[in-house]
Amino acid sequence: MPEIETAPTALAMALPADRSLLVVDDDKPFLQRLCRAMEARGFAVTAAESVADGLAAVAAKPPAFAVVDMRLADGNGLDVISALKSARPDARGVILTGYGNIATAVTAVKLGAVDYLAKPADADEVFAALMATGAKSADLPENPMSADRVRWEHIQRVYELCSRNVSETARRLGMHRRTLQRILAKRAPR
Repeated sequence: MPEIETAPTALAMALPADRSLLVVDDDKPFLQRLCRAMEARGFAVTAAESVADGLAAVAAKPPAFAVVDMRLADGNGLDVISALKSARPDARGVILTGYGNIATAVTAVKLGAVDYLAKPADADEVFAALMATGAKSADLPENPMSADRVRWEHIQRVYELCSRNVSETARRLGMHRRTLQRILAKRAPR
């Protein structure tokens, strides 16, 4: 029984004392759901819908925790993580993205994020990532993205990076333009 009593004390020393949380996401329904769920878990939540709003919130009062979407309408969520780590080195940030890849995960961690979660992430996964102390490796996700979904996400990401130019996207992905058009016309796989 003594182990159970000492575990929270060790956890509390590794985590910031206050429970202020900044959530930055331009998907308004997701933002509202996540904010409510994190408030229910004891966080004092500030919501932002853009990089500019997130940077303003960090400048006003740097939070202890942050959950930031990678791709926002006005820029990259990594800018918010970078500003947060500069303003408050003990802050713990998590990046959320629908376009997960190894390069961006490495960049996120180098800029100070403690974890990188693929959307759709639920509040339990976000909470676990924020509270993880590094002593334990991450659990295997209950429902990881399928290979078809990962492929579709990658194609969508390259398509967006090519300013929605089908010919350029097809050239960069090494596929026929008509094949790409058929893939883009379909719904996202589960």
